[in-house]
Amino acid sequence: MSNRPGPTADVSVRVAWADDADAIAAVQVAAWSEQYAGLLPADAVPDDPAPVAEAWRASLTRSPDARNRVLVGLERNRVVGYAVTTPAGDPDCDPVADGELAELVVAPGEHGKGHGSRLLQAAIETLQADRFTRAVTWTIATDDTLREFLVGAGWGADSAHRELDLDGTGTTTVKQIRLHTALQ
Repeated sequence: MSNRPGPTADVSVRVAWADDADAIAAVQVAAWSEQYAGLLPADAVPDDPAPVAEAWRASLTRSPDARNRVLVGLERNRVVGYAVTTPAGDPDCDPVADGELAELVVAPGEHGKGHGSRLLQAAIETLQADRFTRAVTWTIATDDTLREFLVGAGWGADSAHRELDLDGTGTTTVKQIRLHTALQ
Protein backbone atom coordinates (compact mmCIF):
# COMPACT_ATOMS: atom_id res chain seq x y z
CA MET A 1 0.00 0.00 0.00
CA SER A 2 1.36 3.39 -1.00
CA ASN A 3 1.36 6.43 1.29
CA ARG A 4 1.44 8.79 -1.68
CA PRO A 5 -1.59 11.04 -1.97
CA GLY A 6 -3.98 10.41 -4.84
CA PRO A 7 -4.24 12.71 -7.83
CA THR A 8 -5.64 16.15 -7.20
CA ALA A 9 -7.48 18.41 -9.59
CA ASP A 10 -5.53 21.31 -11.04
CA VAL A 11 -7.92 24.12 -10.11
CA SER A 12 -7.32 27.75 -9.28
CA VAL A 13 -8.67 31.30 -9.37
CA ARG A 14 -6.81 34.29 -10.76
CA VAL A 15 -7.43 37.81 -12.02
CA ALA A 16 -8.80 37.74 -15.56
CA TRP A 17 -6.73 38.93 -18.51
CA ALA A 18 -8.03 40.45 -21.75
CA ASP A 19 -7.05 37.16 -23.43
CA ASP A 20 -9.72 35.46 -21.28
CA ALA A 21 -12.55 37.44 -22.91
CA ASP A 22 -13.61 34.70 -25.35
CA ALA A 23 -13.67 32.03 -22.64
CA ILE A 24 -15.56 34.26 -20.18
CA ALA A 25 -18.12 35.11 -22.87
CA ALA A 26 -18.61 31.43 -23.70
CA VAL A 27 -19.26 30.64 -20.02
CA GLN A 28 -21.60 33.63 -19.68
CA VAL A 29 -23.69 32.80 -22.75
CA ALA A 30 -24.03 29.13 -21.75
CA ALA A 31 -24.84 29.95 -18.13
CA TRP A 32 -27.33 32.70 -18.96
CA SER A 33 -29.17 30.40 -21.37
CA GLU A 34 -29.63 28.00 -18.46
CA GLN A 35 -30.19 30.61 -15.74
CA TYR A 36 -32.81 32.65 -17.62
CA ALA A 37 -34.63 29.72 -19.27
CA GLY A 38 -38.33 30.15 -18.60
CA LEU A 39 -37.82 33.66 -17.20
CA LEU A 40 -37.03 35.48 -20.41
CA PRO A 41 -37.93 35.00 -24.04
CA ALA A 42 -35.26 32.95 -25.82
CA ASP A 43 -34.34 35.91 -28.06
CA ALA A 44 -33.66 38.10 -25.00
CA VAL A 45 -30.63 35.99 -24.00
CA PRO A 46 -27.54 36.26 -26.21
CA ASP A 47 -26.57 33.05 -27.98
CA ASP A 48 -23.49 34.32 -29.84
CA PRO A 49 -20.46 34.75 -27.57
CA ALA A 50 -18.54 36.91 -30.09
CA PRO A 51 -20.14 40.31 -29.30
CA VAL A 52 -20.20 39.41 -25.62
CA ALA A 53 -16.45 38.68 -25.83
CA GLU A 54 -15.82 42.11 -27.35
CA ALA A 55 -17.60 43.74 -24.41
CA TRP A 56 -15.52 41.67 -21.97
CA ARG A 57 -12.30 42.54 -23.81
CA ALA A 58 -13.11 46.27 -23.59
CA SER A 59 -14.01 46.02 -19.92
CA LEU A 60 -10.86 44.06 -19.07
CA THR A 61 -8.58 46.57 -20.81
CA ARG A 62 -10.28 49.86 -19.87
CA SER A 63 -11.85 49.63 -16.45
CA PRO A 64 -13.01 53.03 -15.13
CA ASP A 65 -12.22 52.06 -11.51
CA ALA A 66 -9.25 50.02 -10.27
CA ARG A 67 -11.63 48.29 -7.85
CA ASN A 68 -13.61 46.76 -10.75
CA ARG A 69 -12.18 43.26 -10.89
CA VAL A 70 -12.91 40.10 -12.81
CA LEU A 71 -11.70 36.77 -11.45
CA VAL A 72 -11.72 33.53 -13.40
CA GLY A 73 -12.04 30.03 -12.04
CA LEU A 74 -9.80 27.59 -13.87
CA GLU A 75 -9.57 23.86 -14.22
CA ARG A 76 -6.10 23.40 -15.64
CA ASN A 77 -6.03 26.25 -18.18
CA ARG A 78 -9.76 26.16 -19.00
CA VAL A 79 -12.06 28.94 -17.70
CA VAL A 80 -14.98 27.29 -15.89
CA GLY A 81 -16.45 30.33 -14.15
CA TYR A 82 -15.97 33.94 -13.26
CA ALA A 83 -16.77 36.50 -10.58
CA VAL A 84 -16.99 40.28 -10.86
CA THR A 85 -16.38 42.62 -7.91
CA THR A 86 -16.89 46.36 -7.87
CA PRO A 87 -17.85 49.20 -5.53
CA ALA A 88 -21.57 48.92 -4.70
CA GLY A 89 -23.68 51.25 -6.80
CA ASP A 90 -27.00 51.13 -5.00
CA PRO A 91 -28.22 54.51 -3.68
CA ASP A 92 -28.38 53.17 -0.11
CA CYS A 93 -24.81 51.81 -0.25
CA ASP A 94 -21.56 53.59 0.55
CA PRO A 95 -19.20 53.10 -2.45
CA VAL A 96 -16.20 53.40 -0.11
CA ALA A 97 -17.35 50.83 2.46
CA ASP A 98 -19.66 48.61 0.40
CA GLY A 99 -18.43 46.35 -2.36
CA GLU A 100 -20.59 44.35 -4.72
CA LEU A 101 -20.31 40.83 -6.02
CA ALA A 102 -21.80 41.82 -9.37
CA GLU A 103 -21.65 38.33 -10.87
CA LEU A 104 -20.75 34.82 -9.78
CA VAL A 105 -21.13 32.40 -12.69
CA VAL A 106 -20.06 28.78 -13.09
CA ALA A 107 -20.39 27.05 -16.45
CA PRO A 108 -23.17 24.51 -16.84
CA GLY A 109 -21.75 21.06 -16.27
CA GLU A 110 -19.16 22.40 -13.81
CA HIS A 111 -21.46 22.79 -10.79
CA GLY A 112 -20.71 20.80 -7.65
CA LYS A 113 -16.95 20.70 -8.26
CA GLY A 114 -15.98 23.51 -5.88
CA HIS A 115 -15.48 26.18 -8.54
CA GLY A 116 -18.22 28.41 -7.12
CA SER A 117 -16.82 28.16 -3.60
CA ARG A 118 -13.30 28.99 -4.79
CA LEU A 119 -14.57 31.95 -6.84
CA LEU A 120 -16.68 33.23 -3.94
CA GLN A 121 -13.75 32.99 -1.51
CA ALA A 122 -11.44 34.78 -3.96
CA ALA A 123 -14.08 37.47 -4.53
CA ILE A 124 -14.45 38.01 -0.77
CA GLU A 125 -10.66 38.26 -0.38
CA THR A 126 -10.52 40.72 -3.29
CA LEU A 127 -13.24 42.90 -1.75
CA GLN A 128 -11.41 42.81 1.59
CA ALA A 129 -8.11 43.77 -0.11
CA ASP A 130 -9.95 46.74 -1.62
CA ARG A 131 -10.89 47.68 1.97
CA PHE A 132 -14.63 47.17 1.67
CA THR A 133 -16.28 46.26 4.97
CA ARG A 134 -19.56 44.90 3.57
CA ALA A 135 -20.52 43.15 0.35
CA VAL A 136 -23.85 43.03 -1.43
CA THR A 137 -25.07 40.99 -4.38
CA TRP A 138 -28.30 40.74 -6.33
CA THR A 139 -29.85 37.36 -7.19
CA ILE A 140 -32.85 36.43 -9.26
CA ALA A 141 -35.71 35.99 -6.79
CA THR A 142 -36.47 32.49 -8.08
CA ASP A 143 -32.83 31.29 -8.13
CA ASP A 144 -33.06 29.19 -4.99
CA THR A 145 -29.82 27.33 -5.77
CA LEU A 146 -27.63 30.45 -5.84
CA ARG A 147 -29.42 32.02 -2.89
CA GLU A 148 -29.02 28.85 -0.78
CA PHE A 149 -25.34 28.64 -1.75
CA LEU A 150 -24.75 32.25 -0.66
CA VAL A 151 -26.78 31.90 2.55
CA GLY A 152 -24.74 28.79 3.37
CA ALA A 153 -21.61 30.93 2.94
CA GLY A 154 -22.85 33.53 5.44
CA TRP A 155 -24.84 35.93 3.25
CA GLY A 156 -28.33 37.06 4.22
CA ALA A 157 -31.22 38.94 2.66
CA ASP A 158 -31.31 42.62 3.60
CA SER A 159 -34.93 43.29 2.45
CA ALA A 160 -33.92 45.24 -0.68
CA HIS A 161 -35.55 44.10 -3.90
CA ARG A 162 -35.91 45.38 -7.46
CA GLU A 163 -37.45 44.55 -10.79
CA LEU A 164 -35.17 44.97 -13.78
CA ASP A 165 -36.66 46.01 -17.12
CA LEU A 166 -34.31 44.24 -19.52
CA ASP A 167 -35.66 45.51 -22.82
CA GLY A 168 -36.96 48.96 -21.89
CA THR A 169 -40.57 48.08 -22.72
CA GLY A 170 -41.65 46.62 -19.41
CA THR A 171 -42.41 43.25 -21.01
CA THR A 172 -39.11 41.56 -20.14
CA THR A 173 -38.51 41.90 -16.42
CA VAL A 174 -36.63 39.99 -13.76
CA LYS A 175 -37.28 40.27 -10.03
CA GLN A 176 -34.19 40.30 -7.83
CA ILE A 177 -33.42 40.33 -4.12
CA ARG A 178 -30.28 41.67 -2.49
CA LEU A 179 -28.09 39.71 -0.11
CA HIS A 180 -25.27 41.07 2.02
CA THR A 181 -22.42 39.93 4.23
CA ALA A 182 -19.86 41.55 6.52
CA LEU A 183 -16.25 41.48 5.29
CA GLN A 184 -14.31 41.41 8.55
